[in-house]
Amino acid sequence: MKKNLYTADASAVGGRSGHVRSATGVIDMEMSVPEGLGGKKGATNPEELFAAGYASCFQQALLVTAQRAGDTLDKESSVQCSVTLFQEGEGYGLSAILDVDLKKFDEAKTIEMVRQAHKICPYSVGTRGNMEVELRVQGKTIPVQAEENAGVAEKS
Repeated sequence: MKKNLYTADASAVGGRSGHVRSATGVIDMEMSVPEGLGGKKGATNPEELFAAGYASCFQQALLVTAQRAGDTLDKESSVQCSVTLFQEGEGYGLSAILDVDLKKFDEAKTIEMVRQAHKICPYSVGTRGNMEVELRVQGKTIPVQAEENAGVAEKS
């Protein structure tokens, strides 16, 4: 049974060359087309915000995964998220790469933890089947089987 835990509200005016503001006021910033595509310096863009959110959320899923296994993560463990905007025909899309460095665990243990986190992370669940997401451990791609990308959090 679904239990709503939190709802975030934000508004945008002016699209990619406008302004975004969260209901709490914590986010209140200018937006721009990415600088590399002719946008202005010093402004953020939707892909950058998405990457920050996904990295943070995936790190939390790793913390939960470690806790469930009776482990703790090194305080210096990290998740790097790269979000790519691409054009395909007339449409646009996103892809992401999550590169995880858990510091204290060996590669096999880290891979297992990353796979478990990918099953429960709300961003991973929300993008599953809609967006290509590549998982990496310290730069090395982890093969992901189709069944690992199926289902939702309750099935993990």
